[in-house]
Amino acid sequence: MKNLLIIYHSQSGNTDQMAQSVLLGASTEDQVHVRLLRAFDGGLDDLRWADGLLFGTPENFGTMSGALKDFFDRTYYPAEPYKLNLPYGIFISAENDGTGAVRDIDRIAKGYPLRKICEPVIARGAINADYLQQCQDLGTGMAAGLALGIH
Repeated sequence: MKNLLIIYHSQSGNTDQMAQSVLLGASTEDQVHVRLLRAFDGGLDDLRWADGLLFGTPENFGTMSGALKDFFDRTYYPAEPYKLNLPYGIFISAENDGTGAVRDIDRIAKGYPLRKICEPVIARGAINADYLQQCQDLGTGMAAGLALGIH
């Protein structure tokens, strides 16, 4: 069995909708345990448990939410000795273009080190069925890749 950790923050509910769709997709794989946590609730033990990671955040002021940044701040140095080298993906709810949040997450992830294995899902504007399907596909793809040993 593999373990997939979904860490996210949502204030308006948009990223929460996306996270639920990611969870729905990831839960279709029987060989993967999935844990969905809000960023303030996750920690080093959750990272050590995981074989793969999906990060979700709204774009706030052109970057990730403070809550997701807090997760990284609390786990970065404690995680160093473990050299995690985990695969990860990103989903963003953005009123702008979302690229600032992606850039900043990628920069931090490089230091853990983590491996980005897919393009981010960026929902620009209102959340719609297409964005939710992309999120579901993200979860399905990550879980399937973990189960098959691809990631």
